[in-house]
Amino acid sequence: MVSQKVVIKNASGLHARPAGILAQAAMKCNSNVLILVNGKTVQVKSILNLMAAAIKCGTEIELQCEGATEAEDLKTLVELIESGLGE
Repeated sequence: MVSQKVVIKNASGLHARPAGILAQAAMKCNSNVLILVNGKTVQVKSILNLMAAAIKCGTEIELQCEGATEAEDLKTLVELIESGLGE
């Protein structure tokens, strides 16, 4: 398992559009992808779970990947989050 902390930069947090982009990218990953935030564990491949977590701008999350391509998947998802998830 690999993990990295990253801060959500989107002004509105992980609302529907960025959550959808993140979930779609995670679904392409071969590894299991989780976010640890505020004592909760969130399955990233589920847009509903991401939105229910109510992750706001400036929140530090820990992204975890576990599986055959975990290092590549983590790098891809961290870069996507740091780029603002299309916003």
